[in-house]
Amino acid sequence: MAIADSHGLPLAICAESASPAEVKLVAQTLEQRLVADVPEKLIGDKAYDSDRLDQEVLNGFGAQMIAPHRRGRRPEHKTQDGRPLRRFKRRWKVERLFAWLYNFRRLVVRYEYHVENYVGLVQLACLIILLRHL
Repeated sequence: MAIADSHGLPLAICAESASPAEVKLVAQTLEQRLVADVPEKLIGDKAYDSDRLDQEVLNGFGAQMIAPHRRGRRPEHKTQDGRPLRRFKRRWKVERLFAWLYNFRRLVVRYEYHVENYVGLVQLACLIILLRHL
Protein backbone atom coordinates (compact mmCIF):
# COMPACT_ATOMS: atom_id res chain seq x y z
CA MET A 1 0.00 0.00 0.00
CA ALA A 2 1.33 3.45 -0.86
CA ILE A 3 0.43 7.10 -0.41
CA ALA A 4 1.69 9.58 -3.01
CA ASP A 5 1.72 13.36 -3.19
CA SER A 6 0.25 15.49 -5.98
CA HIS A 7 3.23 14.73 -8.23
CA GLY A 8 3.12 10.97 -7.73
CA LEU A 9 6.13 10.87 -5.41
CA PRO A 10 5.95 8.42 -2.49
CA LEU A 11 4.98 9.72 0.96
CA ALA A 12 4.24 6.45 2.76
CA ILE A 13 4.78 2.78 2.00
CA CYS A 14 3.43 -0.25 3.86
CA ALA A 15 3.82 -3.92 3.00
CA GLU A 16 1.41 -6.46 4.46
CA SER A 17 -0.01 -9.83 3.53
CA ALA A 18 -2.85 -9.94 1.04
CA SER A 19 -5.51 -11.03 3.53
CA PRO A 20 -6.41 -7.79 5.42
CA ALA A 21 -8.64 -5.27 3.68
CA GLU A 22 -7.01 -2.06 2.47
CA VAL A 23 -9.31 -0.01 4.68
CA LYS A 24 -7.69 -1.52 7.76
CA LEU A 25 -4.18 -0.58 6.59
CA VAL A 26 -4.65 3.17 6.10
CA ALA A 27 -3.68 4.16 9.66
CA GLN A 28 -0.70 1.78 9.63
CA THR A 29 0.49 3.25 6.33
CA LEU A 30 0.16 6.81 7.60
CA GLU A 31 2.21 5.92 10.67
CA GLN A 32 5.01 4.55 8.45
CA ARG A 33 5.25 7.66 6.27
CA LEU A 34 8.59 8.82 4.89
CA VAL A 35 7.94 12.51 5.62
CA ALA A 36 6.93 14.27 8.82
CA ASP A 37 3.79 16.01 7.54
CA VAL A 38 0.49 14.23 7.00
CA PRO A 39 -1.30 15.16 3.76
CA GLU A 40 -4.41 17.32 4.18
CA LYS A 41 -6.51 15.19 1.84
CA LEU A 42 -6.33 11.48 1.08
CA ILE A 43 -7.93 10.23 -2.13
CA GLY A 44 -8.95 6.59 -2.42
CA ASP A 45 -11.19 4.45 -4.59
CA LYS A 46 -14.60 3.03 -3.67
CA ALA A 47 -13.05 0.48 -1.31
CA TYR A 48 -12.23 3.35 1.06
CA ASP A 49 -15.86 4.48 1.41
CA SER A 50 -16.34 3.99 5.14
CA ASP A 51 -17.66 6.40 7.74
CA ARG A 52 -15.49 4.78 10.40
CA LEU A 53 -12.38 5.26 8.24
CA ASP A 54 -13.32 8.89 7.60
CA GLN A 55 -13.54 9.56 11.34
CA GLU A 56 -10.37 7.61 12.12
CA VAL A 57 -8.30 9.52 9.57
CA LEU A 58 -9.78 12.88 10.56
CA ASN A 59 -9.42 12.42 14.32
CA GLY A 60 -6.13 10.53 14.32
CA PHE A 61 -4.21 12.37 11.61
CA GLY A 62 -6.21 15.49 10.76
CA ALA A 63 -6.69 14.53 7.11
CA GLN A 64 -9.86 14.45 5.03
CA MET A 65 -10.68 11.18 3.27
CA ILE A 66 -12.09 11.59 -0.25
CA ALA A 67 -13.59 8.47 -1.79
CA PRO A 68 -16.59 8.00 -4.10
CA HIS A 69 -19.53 6.23 -2.55
CA ARG A 70 -20.16 2.59 -3.15
CA ARG A 71 -23.09 1.64 -5.29
CA GLY A 72 -25.53 0.56 -2.57
CA ARG A 73 -25.17 3.60 -0.30
CA ARG A 74 -28.45 5.30 0.58
CA PRO A 75 -28.86 8.95 -0.43
CA GLU A 76 -29.52 10.05 3.16
CA HIS A 77 -26.19 8.53 4.27
CA LYS A 78 -24.03 10.18 1.61
CA THR A 79 -21.18 12.27 2.97
CA GLN A 80 -19.37 13.37 -0.22
CA ASP A 81 -20.56 16.11 -2.52
CA GLY A 82 -19.29 16.91 -5.99
CA ARG A 83 -16.54 19.38 -5.12
CA PRO A 84 -14.13 17.09 -3.25
CA LEU A 85 -14.84 14.25 -5.65
CA ARG A 86 -13.40 16.31 -8.51
CA ARG A 87 -10.02 15.62 -6.95
CA PHE A 88 -10.65 11.92 -7.54
CA LYS A 89 -9.82 12.50 -11.21
CA ARG A 90 -6.17 12.98 -10.22
CA ARG A 91 -5.93 9.53 -8.65
CA TRP A 92 -3.93 8.41 -11.68
CA LYS A 93 -0.85 9.95 -10.05
CA VAL A 94 -0.87 7.17 -7.45
CA GLU A 95 -1.09 4.62 -10.24
CA ARG A 96 1.91 6.32 -11.85
CA LEU A 97 3.85 5.73 -8.62
CA PHE A 98 3.10 2.01 -8.87
CA ALA A 99 4.24 2.05 -12.50
CA TRP A 100 7.53 3.66 -11.41
CA LEU A 101 7.93 1.04 -8.68
CA TYR A 102 7.30 -1.77 -11.18
CA ASN A 103 10.26 -0.56 -13.22
CA PHE A 104 12.31 -2.21 -10.50
CA ARG A 105 12.10 -5.83 -11.52
CA ARG A 106 12.69 -7.20 -8.04
CA LEU A 107 9.46 -5.57 -6.79
CA VAL A 108 7.11 -6.94 -9.44
CA VAL A 109 7.08 -10.40 -7.88
CA ARG A 110 7.92 -10.77 -4.22
CA TYR A 111 10.77 -13.28 -4.20
CA GLU A 112 11.88 -12.47 -0.64
CA TYR A 113 10.67 -14.76 2.12
CA HIS A 114 11.04 -12.15 4.88
CA VAL A 115 8.90 -9.04 4.69
CA GLU A 116 11.73 -6.88 6.08
CA ASN A 117 13.85 -7.60 3.01
CA TYR A 118 10.99 -6.71 0.69
CA VAL A 119 10.19 -3.49 2.57
CA GLY A 120 13.87 -2.53 2.38
CA LEU A 121 13.85 -2.98 -1.39
CA VAL A 122 10.64 -0.95 -1.71
CA GLN A 123 12.12 1.85 0.40
CA LEU A 124 15.28 1.79 -1.70
CA ALA A 125 13.18 2.07 -4.86
CA CYS A 126 11.26 4.99 -3.32
CA LEU A 127 14.53 6.76 -2.49
CA ILE A 128 15.76 6.29 -6.06
CA ILE A 129 12.46 7.70 -7.38
CA LEU A 130 12.76 10.69 -5.07
CA LEU A 131 16.38 11.31 -6.04
CA ARG A 132 15.49 11.22 -9.73
CA HIS A 133 12.98 14.02 -9.20
CA LEU A 134 15.27 16.41 -7.33
